[in-house]
Amino acid sequence: MKFLKRFLRILLILVLLMFILGWLYSKYAAPKYSGELELKNISDKVTVYFDEIGVPHINAQNEKDAYVALGYVHAQDRLWQMELMRRIASGRLSEIFGKDLVRVDQFFGGLGIEEAAKKTIKKLDTTSQAYLLSEAYLKGVNQFLEEGKTPIEFYMVGVKKEKYTMKDIYNVFGYMSFSFAVAHKTDPLLTEIKEKLGNAHLQELMSTYSENLTINKTYNPKKIEATFSKTVSAIMNDLPVSPFIGSNSWVIAPGKTKNAKVIFSNDPHIAFAQPSVWYQNHIKTPEYEIYGYNIALMPFPLLGHNREYAYGLTMLANDDLNFYIEKENPENTLEYQTKEGLKKYEIRNKTIKIKGEADTTFQVKVSKHGPIMNGLIEHVIDDRPIAMNWIYTQLPNEMLEVSYGISHSKSLSDFKTSVAKIHAPGLNVMYGDAKDNIGWFSSAKLYQLRDSLSSKLYLDGASGKDEIVEFLPFKENPQAINPPSNFVYSANHQPDSVRGKLYPGYYQPQDRSKRIVELLKPKNDFTKEDVMKMIYDVKSSTASEIGRNLLKSVDKNSLSVSGRKAFSILEKWNGTHLKTSVAPTIYNRFLFEFLKNTYKDELGGSFDLFINSQLQDQVLVTQVERENSVWWDDISTIDKVETKEEVINTSFKNTISFLQNQLGENIDNWTWNRVISIEYEHAIGKAGGLLRKLFNVGPFETIGGNEVINNQIFKLDSTGVYKVTAGPSTRRVIDFSDIENSVSILPTGQSGNVFSEYYKDQTQKYLNGEFVKMKLNQVEIQKSENVLVLKPKN
Repeated sequence: MKFLKRFLRILLILVLLMFILGWLYSKYAAPKYSGELELKNISDKVTVYFDEIGVPHINAQNEKDAYVALGYVHAQDRLWQMELMRRIASGRLSEIFGKDLVRVDQFFGGLGIEEAAKKTIKKLDTTSQAYLLSEAYLKGVNQFLEEGKTPIEFYMVGVKKEKYTMKDIYNVFGYMSFSFAVAHKTDPLLTEIKEKLGNAHLQELMSTYSENLTINKTYNPKKIEATFSKTVSAIMNDLPVSPFIGSNSWVIAPGKTKNAKVIFSNDPHIAFAQPSVWYQNHIKTPEYEIYGYNIALMPFPLLGHNREYAYGLTMLANDDLNFYIEKENPENTLEYQTKEGLKKYEIRNKTIKIKGEADTTFQVKVSKHGPIMNGLIEHVIDDRPIAMNWIYTQLPNEMLEVSYGISHSKSLSDFKTSVAKIHAPGLNVMYGDAKDNIGWFSSAKLYQLRDSLSSKLYLDGASGKDEIVEFLPFKENPQAINPPSNFVYSANHQPDSVRGKLYPGYYQPQDRSKRIVELLKPKNDFTKEDVMKMIYDVKSSTASEIGRNLLKSVDKNSLSVSGRKAFSILEKWNGTHLKTSVAPTIYNRFLFEFLKNTYKDELGGSFDLFINSQLQDQVLVTQVERENSVWWDDISTIDKVETKEEVINTSFKNTISFLQNQLGENIDNWTWNRVISIEYEHAIGKAGGLLRKLFNVGPFETIGGNEVINNQIFKLDSTGVYKVTAGPSTRRVIDFSDIENSVSILPTGQSGNVFSEYYKDQTQKYLNGEFVKMKLNQVEIQKSENVLVLKPKN
């Protein structure tokens, strides 16, 4: 008994010691938000005020000092995120995570992002402000790397510290650009459908691209007043940081606002992860001011505002990636055919370092069109060499100058000049200012192929007939400045025509854009509060209509009592996705069953490329309305040709049966919150157990769903459980009638350091649709409890 007591006493002491040591380490490892530090590479004192959500308000005497300080404070909150971001595009994740990420490294290492970065850096103007301030930012990051507290993740996975360079910045640009690309999944699928199933199957899919569209029109006014005063599917799923996906934005002109000033709104949709993708910061010098949202290792904000103007972005989704079939010399596979004759491939030998394993090497052949993707993309299964031609690596890269320019504009004309330099990814750049101007610019290097050639199918690389004929001048891109409607908007939908034709792309269906127009058009007295409510809207303008169109083919008389009740609930649904709603649960299961029973028999294993894709979203509305379709027949039933009614009736009955097994017999209990949830996953928290509890944030119940304004993106699959994977990466509302009280919110928090008080402090507010202030008032800022003074280091 004495032994047991002594053992328990010792155990208790050990537990207490471990708790105390853990608590002491958490205090030691937390970022430094107050006090004094000596900083190299600054010429004068810099004062950083951290507000109540951890946003640094950097007050400096000059921009160079401000950007050194930004680099330092950004690194102390997000160094782990920076490390992951720079490793993706260069194919270096296996080095810290092991063999499970080799295929990710092969894929990104083969794309040519690093090679394009090296080529661009050689040509940079090292005397430009964009370059000099970027170097200043990197110096701040590297001082923290050398002298600051090492993030716990570095110890856990064994990261060897390496200085950050300009190449790392361009690797992040490259990753960001590719994460927008959709063609790498869709083009191989459409080509397979054409070659294996035939033209009839293909055309039913392709014809939908010109149907069911909400299009914002091009509009260019004659006069503007705007001068300011100074002041792959599985591969992508494996990524430990957030790919870019979609977005909403709308800007309302004074003619439709209560206070007769512009109101700006933006919520970019990005895959959820922890930490959040954006790092908020506010820089103020005697000559310059910007409140910005930066991606890790990007010195200049892609979203920002000040007292003069605001800007943001959504994904344009234009087609900037094509595949070419190369024809190799049968006598020498290192040569391929061109219009001018045989040409040698460029050979890139790549090495991947793997944690705990021997290095592995692979070789990439590169034609004039780009890298040969056979073996790099798993679903490119073809005996022919397939080259990927990606605008990002093919054309000069001016993204550093773009990001500097849009954050340092002195006029609308100045701003437009900067966005005209964007080549890839294609972006809808949204704009509003204190001079009452609003604008939307589809910014990308648009191009033309010969007539009747589809960029969504494999092109002929040997003949020379399928080459890009012309790159269009920016003035021909769809855009609008101060249109008569008094608003501009973007939700990744089809933009206006270019040279009389709809420009090809992988645009989202009209769901969100239609809802935005429904809310904006009738009202002429918008307030900031109205827009805050609108950005959290969870009503679909199309889902309820799709559901009712599906129900038209259901034989209600053949249904059970439960089936008839479910029918009635879905029939009366207005498209709202609330926690207590039952209809979204029925609709999404019905949708999965419908898609599976319509397409899986023909597509087989490629059904996984189709479901949850932009192509699936695009064809859905039209397919539901078709009475006759080559896709209705189940090819596995040889002696029978199925009809639309049979497919839909089977799908609805399967839906009821599945939900009864999953959620019980009582349909009133099939509420949306029982099947949908959200968890913000950290790269290490994905391992589960205690690491999940320490690093991940969640899981939580949520409202919203696919393609509503509060876009909670999830995948339809056989489980009937919807784990939200992406959504608004921030929500911002900027009111030029009350600029100092503009608001925003992040999904979790400002810091990526698990020991920071700002790691997840915004989470519940975000889930509730609440906001926090983006402070610009200097008197208010200087009342901050946490003040960090950075002094020049001798």
